[in-house]
Amino acid sequence: MSTESSLSFHNTYTKRREIFVPRSSQAVRLFTCGPSVYRRQHLGNYRTFLFEDLLQRYLEYRGFPVERAINFTDVEDKAVEEAKQEGLTLAELTQPVIDEFLETAAHLGIRLPDGEIPRATTSVHDAVDVTERLIARGHAYWYGANVYYDPLTFSGFGEIFGLDMRKWPEKRYRFSRDTYEGLRWNLGDFILWHGAAEDDEFAWDTRLGRGRPAWNVQDPAMIAKTLGYEIDIHCGGIDNVYRHHDYNRAVMEGVTGTEFCHYWVHGEHLIINGQKMSKSKGNVLYPAHLFEQGYSPQHLRFTLTYGHYRSKLNITDTLLRETGEFLERLRHTARGLVEPTEAQHHEDLRPEAESGRTDRVIEEIPRLFRLQMDNDLNVKAAIDDLHGIMTDLHRRGRLHGRTADQAKRIRRHLTDVDTVLGVIFPAEH
Repeated sequence: MSTESSLSFHNTYTKRREIFVPRSSQAVRLFTCGPSVYRRQHLGNYRTFLFEDLLQRYLEYRGFPVERAINFTDVEDKAVEEAKQEGLTLAELTQPVIDEFLETAAHLGIRLPDGEIPRATTSVHDAVDVTERLIARGHAYWYGANVYYDPLTFSGFGEIFGLDMRKWPEKRYRFSRDTYEGLRWNLGDFILWHGAAEDDEFAWDTRLGRGRPAWNVQDPAMIAKTLGYEIDIHCGGIDNVYRHHDYNRAVMEGVTGTEFCHYWVHGEHLIINGQKMSKSKGNVLYPAHLFEQGYSPQHLRFTLTYGHYRSKLNITDTLLRETGEFLERLRHTARGLVEPTEAQHHEDLRPEAESGRTDRVIEEIPRLFRLQMDNDLNVKAAIDDLHGIMTDLHRRGRLHGRTADQAKRIRRHLTDVDTVLGVIFPAEH
């Protein structure tokens, strides 16, 4: 690692805030867990995608080149079961969900990597390669037509979550599904490869035989293909701390024997009117619902990012109204600040001193923004400080005037900040 900064994150792995030091000055390698596309993505998913978007944008704002990868999980137990139930192929099931995700991401200003986003179905042979390497290194083994990973062969398993390995059962258990509803942890060996019958249409012919890769080898395979076996930051929703990211780490480091990723960053849940979203409660909310109600994409982007990514966000009608009103105040103030203005008090006895003070306040825009964002991406504090500066500059402009040069510098700083926030200036269509 070579380049140090004042930027810090709360690292789920070490359970504390850490100064971010990338492996190389050439680029920050960032992986953000993509959507499971057997079903459409709800508002909570997009909150995670937006925090990851802000992270990439802020890294670039701070001068870090970023190489980012995201993926589509388009074959897993749930996708296969759903496709069979609906009488669809995997592509027929997942492509409409992918199309909606791409459209919604564009509306919300979520930047995605250039080029084709890797999918589990287009990375099957990459997953086979990873699985074979794990077998060769003694971490994985065959049992019948399936391949399993034995976590006890990997020292450090469970450290991201903080799993107490003293509670690991002495008897060997094998977990053959990709996920298990209601279980925080599968205390046993997890599946890497689902062996399949010759007539199974949801399977591929590979060096491992006919079958399909399990969920917890798919991400590592796609990361290895796009970013390599060593990255800087791994992101996702808080749910991924259970039964996923520790598995991904064990797979990657099981192949190489070296550290895969040091910084693990996770976003908290979004809830609706104080309750967790669920089909049984009938409160699952999608961006399209809010667009249909008249909320703009930038309003929704602001609502989902105005807070701290590690705190739960409770979506209510009141919150949506208040954030919309606040966003309009920010925009109204910004529109006024980027134009010169005459002083209302023509008897100002200290014009040069007041102009110098205004200059100093203008330069607080990037400084305070960086101060708050460097502190574990504290977006709310950054926006609140920004609002305070803008209000002060508005008052000073009304009293003492604002030169064309001052207005130009304010516009430049606000435009730079908005490359991260994406809400101050209305989106161009």
